[in-house]
Amino acid sequence: MKRPLALLSGAVFAVALAVMSPGESLAKDKLVINLVGQPATLDPHKHWNHDSYAVYRNVFDNLVTRNAKGEIVAQVATGWKALSDTEVEFEIRDDITFHDGTKLTPADVAFSVKRITNKDFKSPQLGQFNKIIDAKVAGDNKVVLTTDGPYPPLLAQLVKLSIVPEAHVTKVGDDEFNKSPMGSGPYKFSEWQRGVKVTLEANPDYWRGAAPFKTVEFLAVKDESTRLANLKTGSADLIVNVNPDQVPGIESDQAIKVLSSPTERIGYLMMNTEHGPLADKRVRRAVAHGLDRQLIIDALLGGYGQIVPQLLTPAHFGYVDGIPDIGYDAAKAKALLAEAGYTNEELLFNTSPNFDQRIVQAIQQQLSEVGMNVKIEMSDHPTYLTRRRAPPEGFGGFVFGRWSCACQDADGVLFAMFHSSSVWSKMANPEMDKLLEAARSTLDSEARMENYRKIHELIHAEVPSVPLYQVTSIYGAPTALNWSPTANESMFIMDMSWSE
Repeated sequence: MKRPLALLSGAVFAVALAVMSPGESLAKDKLVINLVGQPATLDPHKHWNHDSYAVYRNVFDNLVTRNAKGEIVAQVATGWKALSDTEVEFEIRDDITFHDGTKLTPADVAFSVKRITNKDFKSPQLGQFNKIIDAKVAGDNKVVLTTDGPYPPLLAQLVKLSIVPEAHVTKVGDDEFNKSPMGSGPYKFSEWQRGVKVTLEANPDYWRGAAPFKTVEFLAVKDESTRLANLKTGSADLIVNVNPDQVPGIESDQAIKVLSSPTERIGYLMMNTEHGPLADKRVRRAVAHGLDRQLIIDALLGGYGQIVPQLLTPAHFGYVDGIPDIGYDAAKAKALLAEAGYTNEELLFNTSPNFDQRIVQAIQQQLSEVGMNVKIEMSDHPTYLTRRRAPPEGFGGFVFGRWSCACQDADGVLFAMFHSSSVWSKMANPEMDKLLEAARSTLDSEARMENYRKIHELIHAEVPSVPLYQVTSIYGAPTALNWSPTANESMFIMDMSWSE
């Protein structure tokens, strides 16, 4: 008996799909992205981890943004002008609606600014915005921001300010808004299966035009081998944190490809200068001398990365040429430990699965070889971030991190990391505070650079942190996915497309 032609054709089509490689697949309605962990939060004013940013940045529009070239361009604001050294007026678009159909207004912009700068709200990003002291609606389509003195990084910081709907947030409250966020971006929040995935659906009324995929899923996949397997089988369309050892295997497969970009992110060790053995500067300097960073880059990063003598990259305003580097010198490290009277006290080393654990283990081994007792403490990334912000007594010895402010200005890195008022800082140094405050409070670029030179020199002298290397982000994708990663590591789905 002959099978019906329609059924036979369907069966053949199904078989064809089953054997089709990722690079040969048809244009997709659903894009699947493998992150390392789940978002810590989906409230854009409470986040401080990349997994959160990767998701929510597609749900919200920002006041201003950066284009593919890294230039600051309009988004919710169509333009801006300085009214004085402390006031900037922004003109707001009048054709944007939130996902519930209500119009985005200047009042929503002012509310968003006041929300993230409210000390009681306790945003982890407060140190990036706390120079803003007021936001007022001015006329039908304008908002004026007032800063506490001149604030040159203002626009660079505002690229991270997502606009939230005042009426909705006020109605549902902060906790409920985090569980079910609503913005005006190209994708609407659909579902958050904790620890598994977040699903977004295309916003059919997006003011910039149609989103390229109807559905986007962000899956939490901790294991790098599993992420690679998902890419090879076609169950993932974009994977992050590709291990350099995996690059040759991807490059040899015609169906998939490697995407990479140097970033403005610096891999670093942050040390506890206020509690425990690392309160002694000699022990901190021993840590710096005990690390063979070039070996880590060559052996573990496959050459993806380069040593930097400061916690900035040349892409940042505030990067200063000529800052000396604390080089690898195991003998000097041992001598400093002996001089400090270090006697094998345990140093807790906090980390998370989001980081390459081979690097973490290499740091542990290198420091043990110069005589330090380092214990690795692994936790999920949200818990790691909580420990990262803990007071000195609960912080441990040091953490490995990869800092980025996505602003390309030294203020977004150094103020947050070293000013005593910041939850991220583990340093209380009046001279550092004074220099950081001066650097963010003058419109004179030369004066700012001179302050940052002194800040870098103070960091070199006091060693609160050790810059390890400039990070290169490595992604894996099918050859059919069109996307170019950028230095700020933003995964804007609107910038992606699928080749037929």
